[in-house]
Amino acid sequence: MSGSSPASAASVAQGGHRTLLFIVNNPAFFLSHRLPLALAAQQAGHEVHVATMDGPSVSEVQAHGFIHHVLPLSRSGMNPWSEALSLLAIWRLLRQLRPDLVHAVTIKPVLYGGMACRLARVPAFVAAISGLGYMFMQTSGLRGLLRRLSLLMYRLALGHPNSRVIFQNAADRAMLVEAGAVKAQRAVILRGSGVDLQQFAPQPWPEGPLTVTMASRLLRDKGIEEFAAAARLTQGQGIRWRLAGSLDPGNPASVDPALLQGWQTAGLIDYVGECTDVAALYAQSHVVVLPSYREGLPKSLIEAAACGRPVITTDVPGCRDAIEAGVTGLLVPARDARALADAVLRLAQDEPLRVRMGAAGRALAERDFGLPGIVAAHLALYSELMA
Repeated sequence: MSGSSPASAASVAQGGHRTLLFIVNNPAFFLSHRLPLALAAQQAGHEVHVATMDGPSVSEVQAHGFIHHVLPLSRSGMNPWSEALSLLAIWRLLRQLRPDLVHAVTIKPVLYGGMACRLARVPAFVAAISGLGYMFMQTSGLRGLLRRLSLLMYRLALGHPNSRVIFQNAADRAMLVEAGAVKAQRAVILRGSGVDLQQFAPQPWPEGPLTVTMASRLLRDKGIEEFAAAARLTQGQGIRWRLAGSLDPGNPASVDPALLQGWQTAGLIDYVGECTDVAALYAQSHVVVLPSYREGLPKSLIEAAACGRPVITTDVPGCRDAIEAGVTGLLVPARDARALADAVLRLAQDEPLRVRMGAAGRALAERDFGLPGIVAAHLALYSELMA
């Protein structure tokens, strides 16, 4: 297990340095979504620690000069004993490290980290709500019960007196404020984790058939089944439907591998697996789609805009916040494969419209989603809370 000793943590505190601790479920997610922010905090003179579950990406976290701590976290486990141990482990780490500020990202770190920070009297707490998830659209049945339990836990986790809760869209902010889970003056909106405008830059339009790309975890809630159904509806129209992403066996919403294989066998989709170079993937695409049921602010759509590619996504919280409807892309109803197929056909048949929307998307990314502005806004929050 990696991590610092109590003595080294104490020397940091005695030396007057500010100690920041990021708590994130997965080390790979930290690298993909929070690395530039952590590096900027490090360059600003802060001692940066990162606590995640174990995994192959831990060595890369450490290679950036961060002190890593392994926590017994699971992304989707619901065993009460295991979850209690996760909360206890976070509390013990906080008592050992005595950070000046904790930044928790993703659901379990926010819930358990928020409660542990209050118990351990951590001076400052930042919670990043990257999306409330499809469960929060349900008011009855099992998901409705889980929604009520989650709201109770959010009230406990987000009650730190010196804290800020970062939302990526207004709908999620309004939901938790109206439910009494967070005070309005502590709730701020920052639109995503930013995009590197140099890495994700417009490239020449590709040759060959019109290519529609979706890059996402292969979850039903992401609209994967609607993607395949729309591909079936447009068969014979000369359109290539390309899907990138990995199955998530630990998630109950993960797509059945047999279903995925069936789509490939039927020639509906071109499945390329997990993609490590999304910018290159989008360079070979004409349109990017995400028919999700609900998001925080989908990074895939922000990256598509930066690459100058038009977007088709659903008219739901998070997705609609990532585009300018009719300007940078098109909105369709969730769970509507026919509407998705029609929108794709519209762009397939109108090259000037694709080009205009792509250019407008790049302008949107430069204005609202550039990495330097997002990082500066986070550092300003840190300074405010640690003043």
